[in-house]
Amino acid sequence: MKNLELKAELRDPNLARLICKQLKASRVGVIRQTDTYFNVMRGRLKRRESVVVERGVGSPEPIEYIFYERPDRIGARVSDYHIYTQEQVRERFGEQPLPVWLEVVKKRELYLYDSTRIHIDDVHDLGWYFEYEIILEERPNMEKVNDLADRLRATFLPALGEPIASSYADLIAQANGLRADRAEEA
Repeated sequence: MKNLELKAELRDPNLARLICKQLKASRVGVIRQTDTYFNVMRGRLKRRESVVVERGVGSPEPIEYIFYERPDRIGARVSDYHIYTQEQVRERFGEQPLPVWLEVVKKRELYLYDSTRIHIDDVHDLGWYFEYEIILEERPNMEKVNDLADRLRATFLPALGEPIASSYADLIAQANGLRADRAEEA
């Protein structure tokens, strides 16, 4: 599966929420997520544990293992990802426990707009971030996709700070003086 994603610092979460409302994006809810990143030779692999929080009551979601590859660059970029079960991860990466690299804990507000997931993220030890993921069909019309990406970026621009080229895990590693090159640490 593929998506086109953009990540940026979020200067004004309330303004981003207001923009979502003006766009008539559907608010899905608040999700507490813990992503455990593993050292793998290529790409990124994380175990995602999610709890949907509504009115103070938590409802756990099934654990997912997400493997993805995408370039680290500022601006919208295509991410190629696969969602695995624990059994599928063992088949692909072996029976031995994978070495943990680091953990990212966040509270995510999720909105849906057409084929786009909009995230307003409060990342533990990092702060507020904005992200959108436009789901790409098997043979996407990239002109339309890029037009949507540009419109979304321009629409949310008043609430955004600096664009982000890397993952939250890379930002946490940098903040804690850890090496960002996961494969060499394995």
